[in-house]
Amino acid sequence: MLVAFWGLHKLTCLTKGVNMTSKDLSIFNSLRPFSIGFDDMFDQFESMLGNGGMTMQSNYPPYNIRKTGKDNYSIEVALAGFNKKDVEVEFEDNILTVRTKQLNKSEDQNVDGEIIHKGISQRQFARSFTIADDVKVNGAELKDGLLTIACERILPDHKKKRLIDIK
Repeated sequence: MLVAFWGLHKLTCLTKGVNMTSKDLSIFNSLRPFSIGFDDMFDQFESMLGNGGMTMQSNYPPYNIRKTGKDNYSIEVALAGFNKKDVEVEFEDNILTVRTKQLNKSEDQNVDGEIIHKGISQRQFARSFTIADDVKVNGAELKDGLLTIACERILPDHKKKRLIDIK
């Protein structure tokens, strides 16, 4: 089973050794006649890979996607200098988005005195991941500058292995 997450324009696959390029688009199109119910997935790959948008992806904030168990994953986003009130995590229509809330610049000046040099960035960002239909987002925790979002693949009954009676 291929479980894929992708950022604003970047595809990251949760299988070992899979790297997608625009050349792979023809492979997906050649699979269309042999598959049922994957039209949305093929359309998403086509729109991502077909327009060359993968090169415009920002590297900020950096993130990891880990497989933490047979059906468990975690997305780790490095958010040094941010706290819970600065960041929001939203999940809608299989899109998980991590973004900054509106930052108030005047708070920085009054917290612990005047800032002479600001080297820790707190810029605005939004990073999105597309989550498969059978993956559930269980929660998020921000600890020591690392936002960890727990995900779990739930295999529905109709996808579990079963024997079909022959009549």
